[in-house]
Amino acid sequence: MKYNELQVSANKGKKRVGRGISAGQGKTAGRGTKGQGARTGKKLRASFQGGQRALVQAVPKARGFKSLRTPAQVVYLDHLNAFKGKVADNFTLFEAGLIATPFHTVKVISRGELNEKVTLNVQAASKSVQEAVQKAGGTFNKTETPLQKSTKEAEKADK
Repeated sequence: MKYNELQVSANKGKKRVGRGISAGQGKTAGRGTKGQGARTGKKLRASFQGGQRALVQAVPKARGFKSLRTPAQVVYLDHLNAFKGKVADNFTLFEAGLIATPFHTVKVISRGELNEKVTLNVQAASKSVQEAVQKAGGTFNKTETPLQKSTKEAEKADK
């Protein structure tokens, strides 16, 4: 006889305990002898460890709130002087090494002075930055965060 030729049902019958000595699970019915586990109405929580301090109680709790929103990447106003007469958007800021990725929100914050005319196309800028850009003769346009194209779409375009 081979293992794959055995005739067994998928669902095994429920064990009937406490039905006499000849049934194999008589007398204590698999509960052992004496102790808390042998008594009726035994109710212990899953974390109970026999009276010693439970691991659940010993581990510190993570309190507070953690936002899942990724914070905006910060670019300072004085960095925009490098874009003299050019357009500063997510991709040009990324190429200049001012932000880590062009596919996240970018906010320009005031620091230093802007001496050059710049067209600023990013997601956010403080009011003082907007005023400084206009004062220098440039413009600020609020744009959407660019989405990253999937590698599958890029492969289809290549073919």
